[in-house]
Amino acid sequence: MTRVLVLGGYGGFGGRISRRLVRAGHEVIVAGRSLAKAEAFCAGKAGLMPARMGRDDISEGLSKWRPAIVVDASGPFQEMDLAVPRAAIAAGVHYCDIADSTAFVTAIAALDAEAKAAGVAVFSGASSVPALSGAIVRDLAEGLDTVSQVCIAISASNRATAGGSVAAAIIGQVGQPFRLWRGKQWTGVHGWQEPRRQDFSIAGRKPLNRRLVALVDVPDVALLPSRLPGGPTVEFRAGGELAFQNAILWLLSWPVRWGWIASLAPLARWLLPFQRLTAWLGSDRSAMMVKLFGMAGSKRIERCWTLIAEDGDGPEIPTLAVVPLVAKMRAGEMPIGAHDAGDALTLDDYAAAFAKLSTAQARTERILPPPLYACVMGDRFHRLPPSVRAMHSTFRDGGATGKAQVTGAANPLGGLIARIVGFPRAGHYPLHVTFAEDATGERWTRKFGQDSFRSFLGMHNGILSERFGPLRFLFDLPTNINGLTMEMKGWSAFGIPLPLVLAPRSLASEWEEKGRFYFDVPISLPLIGRLVHYRGWLEQKMR
Repeated sequence: MTRVLVLGGYGGFGGRISRRLVRAGHEVIVAGRSLAKAEAFCAGKAGLMPARMGRDDISEGLSKWRPAIVVDASGPFQEMDLAVPRAAIAAGVHYCDIADSTAFVTAIAALDAEAKAAGVAVFSGASSVPALSGAIVRDLAEGLDTVSQVCIAISASNRATAGGSVAAAIIGQVGQPFRLWRGKQWTGVHGWQEPRRQDFSIAGRKPLNRRLVALVDVPDVALLPSRLPGGPTVEFRAGGELAFQNAILWLLSWPVRWGWIASLAPLARWLLPFQRLTAWLGSDRSAMMVKLFGMAGSKRIERCWTLIAEDGDGPEIPTLAVVPLVAKMRAGEMPIGAHDAGDALTLDDYAAAFAKLSTAQARTERILPPPLYACVMGDRFHRLPPSVRAMHSTFRDGGATGKAQVTGAANPLGGLIARIVGFPRAGHYPLHVTFAEDATGERWTRKFGQDSFRSFLGMHNGILSERFGPLRFLFDLPTNINGLTMEMKGWSAFGIPLPLVLAPRSLASEWEEKGRFYFDVPISLPLIGRLVHYRGWLEQKMR
């Protein structure tokens, strides 16, 4: 029988972990700051022993109880340092935690040399992320040449109960800045923003439709881009079941983003009571989805893994990684040293636990249509020069860098219109273009130095359309041996067709020169003259 010390062992997730470890045959020390709570949790349960122990006296507690393994389930890890894993290493004890903080999980590697010297295994992030999500992503990525995007979403039941540390972790992220790898560059975003509706469906099960989820910082967004071929963008979104609760978090994120409030962490104590007051409005159904986009040869493939948890079993999911990880560490099957848990387990390691829960899983795959320009141009697309064709072969996410020369408007009126539209000012600039594709088309964000503007490209009645806000322009794409041009065939405002004679004048061209993609885009208005003229080159950016 292995003795395992669970710090925070009577909490929302810690209590579940303690019970799972006992059922797996371990002797469990249920430790926390309150001995009374530990005793109440352990009362009448064989194999559970209460202990008063905080993070500050962890070394003394390890010396007293002499466990073989420490499991840290205390949190919130966004506010923690590495004191507990350091103490475990110093005591020669294996360690794992259920951290979902990017900073904490990625920092664990700093202890690698110490852990190897002590001969112990240290793993951070043995939870839904990055342990379970990492196992799913590796399974979905198998056989793909490159991966371009990974989307992960979790929607929690409104009746799910966790604990104070989870509430603090949620509210503490609202509005806080973090980085995402998008368009082949690190981009700043903010917690609980960019909300979207997400459907979770499995054949034979009632779907969870239009659940609201928003961006959250988790270790996967930092770890996965460098671990998958192609350096994909990785986005994680989370949300509760009730839309109005998520909307409140979104609204509160703005004062934090604007710097009016440093953090919402002081409000954490009100989150659980608020959730309990509204628990009756929701259900006991939770869901998780991992969607991956990648290339296998010339095939554009979407693979999706979906889990729906019924009967209130959703909060069990974050605790499932600990038992198999503890077993592997005790058996000497895990490498010594300090690691994140993103590569620690496989989906097979979860199979036994999932079988005992009220959950359903499904894995789907489909071949997606060719890229936008290929759909518009047909066979002519494949005769384009390689660099031009590659620039228009975006699959979900891409980016290119280069240089641009911008000539400004011909007169003050043209300059005013250019500024309203968002065109760049005159000058020479470093240029970065981000390509974001979905089922409806492509969004191009062109960043000239610090200035940027975007447009949305799609297909309308079989030809290329480009939208700038309420304005839509339609183009033919004649080609030659060097590249293509864009010839305007129509335009509209707010969906109302307008006379072509009044349309902006633009004969944009793209071509290849010495293996590099070049562009030339003049834009003018009748009677007013030039609004902007930008030209330059781009090279696709790889990680």
